[in-house]
Amino acid sequence: MRLTGPRDGPASRTHPDGRRTESPGPQVYGHRGAPGRLPENTLGSCALAASMGVEFIEFDLVCSKDGVLIVRHEPNLTHCTEVAQRPEFADRRRSIEVGGHREEGWFTFDFTLEELRSLRATEPLTSLRPHTMDGAMEWTIPTLDEILALRAQASADRGWELGIIPEIKHSSLFHALGHDPEAALMASLAGAGLQDAGALVRIESFEVGNLSRLRHDLGFEGVLVFLAEDSGRPLDFILSQDERTFADLLTPRFLEELAHVVDAIGPSKHLVIGRTAEDTLADPSALVADCHAVGLEVTPWTFRAENHFLPAEHRSSADPAELGDYAGELHAFFEAGVDAVFCDQPDLALLARDAYLVGR
Repeated sequence: MRLTGPRDGPASRTHPDGRRTESPGPQVYGHRGAPGRLPENTLGSCALAASMGVEFIEFDLVCSKDGVLIVRHEPNLTHCTEVAQRPEFADRRRSIEVGGHREEGWFTFDFTLEELRSLRATEPLTSLRPHTMDGAMEWTIPTLDEILALRAQASADRGWELGIIPEIKHSSLFHALGHDPEAALMASLAGAGLQDAGALVRIESFEVGNLSRLRHDLGFEGVLVFLAEDSGRPLDFILSQDERTFADLLTPRFLEELAHVVDAIGPSKHLVIGRTAEDTLADPSALVADCHAVGLEVTPWTFRAENHFLPAEHRSSADPAELGDYAGELHAFFEAGVDAVFCDQPDLALLARDAYLVGR
């Protein structure tokens, strides 16, 4: 599978006053909203991230049985809803292959939108974030169109445009089931008046083929982001028996090809700065320089403030749920030259970014 093809130059970014221009520093993305405060991928979490002042909110898209794009991290509902406590859905539990490995649970593509509406979103990281479920509010599963309406309202409320980063999950799987998430996403963007929004919309995927289709066949003119895992291969490569791995695609040779399709690489943060044997931050890799050399932005994921996720030198205690030196880790990545960061506690990340810019 070749990656090359004609396209325009990389899109500009969106300045807080609404102008599309270069940002003065690395941008902060609300990863699934603000899941360090409220359950991920809910309207509440995304609205909170917008109110905190992020440049973009990121969220994940999967399909319902009737082809509606809904916002969940993955098709498996087991760990992000209370479906297991719903006896009327007990017979929907099954084992299938998702993303190259076998999973057991309840899956979005076995439920209509109406049925999914009856479920409540829950906290996946219960041992680290029990506080996100505090209070009387119960969060439902939002649709893409509801997130787009939230974006418009949040932009009006704060007086400057909120960008969005929809991630299409398991595109090849949904196509095999008869759905077309890319076409559905484009239709919703058009319905929300975002078909010509340029840099306000960044679409991302761990697959290559659907990003190429968005660029060359569906006419998407915003920013495309290829996401990369620490290991393994893109799902569409597995299915087409393309032996190239994520690591192969991040070498200078293939980055140059990817640059004809996408505008940015969204790698696991460990591919930018790895860890030593002592679990401290190592020296930065060449990835940022290699991407920038071919005009690709670098937007790593995921930055989380709990000690459990931090390198050893930035942990505050042995308690995995306690918040550590989040700013210290982020500062190292800012110094490495990344263009943006996906963050679970965007309010703290914005403070860290501001402090970094002041100290430059």
